[in-house]
Amino acid sequence: MNTANARWYPTTRRAAITLLGGIALATFLGACDDSDRAVAPTAPLFTPGSGTGSTLIGRGTFAEPFKVKRKTGDWEVEIKAKDPLDIAVQSITFQPGGHSGWHRHPGPVFIQVVSGTMTFYESDDPSCKPTVRTAGQGYLDTGEHAHIARNESGAPATNVVTYFAPVGAALRIDVSPAPGNCPF
Repeated sequence: MNTANARWYPTTRRAAITLLGGIALATFLGACDDSDRAVAPTAPLFTPGSGTGSTLIGRGTFAEPFKVKRKTGDWEVEIKAKDPLDIAVQSITFQPGGHSGWHRHPGPVFIQVVSGTMTFYESDDPSCKPTVRTAGQGYLDTGEHAHIARNESGAPATNVVTYFAPVGAALRIDVSPAPGNCPF
């Protein structure tokens, strides 16, 4: 790394710390029980498939470009944005047999399965191969093509979802008709 060109201005450092802290806080809050908390009515973020319910935890705009790069031992992560973006966090519960319906997103989506078991299918997979995630596991949707999330188990499942999207963009874009690579 060329350290002569690597400058951390207070604003950039503050934005990086705010982004990482916001993601950590949203993840923590998504795992908390908020059944007794009053929630103001909001417009739905998407058209639900079937057997789902969701709660928007928060959505915020990061107006300044940023680049965060961290390395600890063999672990390394880099997050950067040239343009302003929104980051939104939502909790989605799927009843047994519930599904999201085929949809896509305008940007990457980090999905954390916090309880139960979820199965994901991608529209660009001609074999319709399932990807199964259980509580404590994550799934990354790059936002480049349609997919469907299904609870094929006999128990409820909950995901905490973190969306990265252009400012003001819809977080979900329904796909119709279904892509046809899966029988559902």
